[in-house]
Amino acid sequence: MYTKHKWQSDIYHNFGYVKYLPKDFDENKKYPLVIFLHGAGERGDDLDRAMHHGYMKYVREEGKEYPFIFIGPQCPQGKYWGCYTESLLAFIEEMCRTLPVDRDRIYLTGLSMGGTGTWMLAMADPDRFAAIAPICGSGIYWHGTVLAKMPIFMYHGDCDDIVPFYESANMLRAINRHGNNNARLKVCYGVGHNAWDHAYTDDELLEWLLSQHK
Repeated sequence: MYTKHKWQSDIYHNFGYVKYLPKDFDENKKYPLVIFLHGAGERGDDLDRAMHHGYMKYVREEGKEYPFIFIGPQCPQGKYWGCYTESLLAFIEEMCRTLPVDRDRIYLTGLSMGGTGTWMLAMADPDRFAAIAPICGSGIYWHGTVLAKMPIFMYHGDCDDIVPFYESANMLRAINRHGNNNARLKVCYGVGHNAWDHAYTDDELLEWLLSQHK
């Protein structure tokens, strides 16, 4: 099960966050780390709400187990992830310093506002992550060159009326134009904004993520 925590810093924003450790966790082993950025509807100070979607939904509702360390920070009400880029990077570094993380297997994913945050954070520090999985997020097309070597797996509903499908399609074109041959977009046909229900139950995504190494 996941546990709730508060990151305290004198310099950066103090995130509340959820932590999940694999079954039979051994602090002497190294584990992959999945960082999850939630969507706009999960902002605030209720950490249960922050885990309403994504992998922790299935831990909470179905008792599902995963072979990675999971960290899910919560964004304050009325803010968005781009407000906290430096704080998030410092927060992730602290998680890596205090937990037995395999630094060659740090993965970043998020949905909607968190999908956009995934793009922004990866562009701010592309060398930190082994792979990213932005779900129905909007990207920064003109800055695609910094992700020319990043393994990327996107999901987006073709009927999304909140964040249009072309946001992911344009990101894929921009990244491919800079020579990235390890970026893919899975179209969720007939699906609106909730592409995350398809992404985080898709074994293909999880297997792909965990196979990526720096």
